Amino acid sequence: MNEAVQGQNSFVGYEYKEITVSRSMGSVYTDCYENFGWSLEGTSQPIQGISSVTLKFKRDRKIRNKAELTRLQRQLDACIRDVEMLEKSKVTGAAAAAFSLGIAGTAFMAGSVFAYLGGMLVLCIILAVPGFTGWVIPYFVYLALYQKRNAKVTPMIDEKYDEIYEVCEKANALLNK
Repeated sequence: MNEAVQGQNSFVGYEYKEITVSRSMGSVYTDCYENFGWSLEGTSQPIQGISSVTLKFKRDRKIRNKAELTRLQRQLDACIRDVEMLEKSKVTGAAAAAFSLGIAGTAFMAGSVFAYLGGMLVLCIILAVPGFTGWVIPYFVYLALYQKRNAKVTPMIDEKYDEIYEVCEKANALLNK
């Protein structure tokens, strides 16, 4: 009979949270959310595609300092979104420049083909040179722009990760009070 009474006093009510994040940031969310009292229940593949993952968390409803933990969690989520945006910015500008050059090369090549069909062999050769160049150079332009942007953005990403770790330390300290 005593065992049944003790079992009734140890009831724990949980709150649940389900978030869909990019697969590359799934580990960061899992590691950081533990500092806010969340424990990972499981993961699943969302309908949106293979590049994201759905994480399912739970934590005690009666956790101490819940309001402050919620505020810090919002700050953490904002920092992680900033890191994701900075990571995407590495590729975006470089890809846009490379695609633009590729399209320009294709336009020159189309002009070259039409010049050949029109019987203008000299114009065909003149237009083919920038056409082929426009197909080869985008790769090297992409690499150069990506490396330049990567060098500029990496320190900012490192600062954001430092901010993430500070927020997690604060949350962990509140959790252990």
